[in-house]
Parts: sequence; C-alpha cells; structure tokens
Amino acid sequence: MPRPCKRRRVSAPPGCCRFGPKGCPEGRPSILMTLDEYETIRLIDLCGLSQAETAEQMGVARATVQAIYTDARRKLAQCIVNGMELIISGGDYEFCPGASPLQTERNDKPMKIAVTYDDNGQVFQHFGHCPQFKFYDVEGGKILSAEVVSAGGSGHGALAGFLKAHGADTLICGGIGGGARTALSQAGITLYPGVVGDADQAVQALISGGLSFNPDFVCDHHGEGHHGGEGCGHHEGGCGHHEGGCGEHGCHQ
Repeated sequence: MPRPCKRRRVSAPPGCCRFGPKGCPEGRPSILMTLDEYETIRLIDLCGLSQAETAEQMGVARATVQAIYTDARRKLAQCIVNGMELIISGGDYEFCPGASPLQTERNDKPMKIAVTYDDNGQVFQHFGHCPQFKFYDVEGGKILSAEVVSAGGSGHGALAGFLKAHGADTLICGGIGGGARTALSQAGITLYPGVVGDADQAVQALISGGLSFNPDFVCDHHGEGHHGGEGCGHHEGGCGHHEGGCGEHGCHQ
C-alpha cells in the first residue's frame, strides 16, 4: 500500500476559490489547484518566504515544498496561456492551531453532489460505465438527504446531461476521460476525480474540506474490459493541499 499523505498545515482559506478568463470561448476544461499548492504560492510569491521557511510552516520536507510549488506554478501558467478556469479546492490538510475551519462560498449555499456508485457503497472507478449514481443534497455543511439513481445505460457523452438533469453541481468519481471532463465543465459541474473508497465518507470529506483526490487523473480506457463494478486500472486518491495567511496569521511550531 502507498504511504499515507502527510497533512500540510495551512493558516486560512483563500478569499476566492474560482477564477476564470474573460473574452474566451466557454466550455474549456478547468484546472484544479489543490490547497497546499495554493499555500506555496501564497507563502513564497506573496509573503516572500524561502522554500525552507515554507516547509517549516507547512510541516513538510523542503523537497516536498519544491515539488508542490513547481506543480502550482505550472498550473498557473496553463491557466494564463491556455485561457482556462482555475479552481482551488480539496486536499489532505489541517489548519494551524487557532485558525478558523475551512469555509468556502460553496459551503454557504445548497449543493447537490453526485458520486459514481457501486453496489458495495464504494466510488465506482470508471465514469463512462457507471451503472448508477448516488445524489446527496447538502446544505449548511450537512447531508440532508441521499438517493441512488440508475444511469439507465447512459454512455460517456450523455452522462453530463444526466447529472445536470438531476440537479448535480459537483461530481466525485474515480477514472474519467478527457472528453467527459470537457462535457462536465460545459455543464457547470465541478469535478473531483481520482477518488477511491466509501462514497458516503468521500462526500463527508468534501464537505469538511479534506477530500483526497487526484485533479490530474485521466482514464485512458474507453470501454475495453470494463463491466459491472470493475475498476479502471489502479486509482489512488491524490494528496491534498492547503491554504493560509501570512504575517500574524502564519503558524509555527
């Protein structure tokens, strides 16, 4: 088994979690920046900390900070050069002592979260062949109701419309292809791919701001050998990331 991802320390959530270009055609895929990636940008580029100081504040090794920071800068470049939307969300993190719990704009309004769902209550691992979805009505950071709905044999291209028709604004899933990502983006559905494990626990983790997912995960299979509850290769949740403030809001041991 892979070693569990160490939670990074963060000070506060970003004031805005979603950024998009103006004057560009709609329907372009979005980029997900995890919260620890955001935190390295904030601490290094805004607050002027060195990588060593950033590593000490976040409670990780300097090499880890360097890798996270490199990924964050690459994602910013992709958004600027390719005119893509940037979403900051999710990750394995913990707040510094005395910091406020994570509250984003999505926590303050009702959400309808869809999860690819198998008969054992796990996150189904191939979006395009998902036989059913579990829909969760969430408000005020709590699950109000949930129901399992058959996908009715809908394929890759139709599933985004199926989810939108059922009011979903967020999707948690395992493997998913590039075409489906684009369709979900056009439907205005926020995507959290590369998730494994119990579906109910995944939704609770998303609500609390601690969902482990892999924003860059793309499924390369398109139907060959995928039947029933069979997964798409080996998928692991991505390590999450964190956000925070500088100056008096920084945290230190």
